[in-house]
Amino acid sequence: MANTKSAIKRIRRISKQTAVNKARRSRYKNAIKKMNSLIENKKKSEALKFLPKLNSELMKIAKTGIIKKQNASRNVSRFTKKITTL
Repeated sequence: MANTKSAIKRIRRISKQTAVNKARRSRYKNAIKKMNSLIENKKKSEALKFLPKLNSELMKIAKTGIIKKQNASRNVSRFTKKITTL
């Protein structure tokens, strides 16, 4: 257990940031699940409409450091490729 004043403050700060990161990660995963379901159900027009929103969401997450920028770009690229093959 933390026994200095600064360590106690740091624990408070970390717990708040953990909650924020969990919420962001949840939004990211939900966006990917939604896109996967659209592709799985072969709803090309809806998937094309959702693609810019997904791209925006992924780049926001990458900017905050939850995932790496290359990971976000790779996901967008793969989803775009899947949509075009529908």
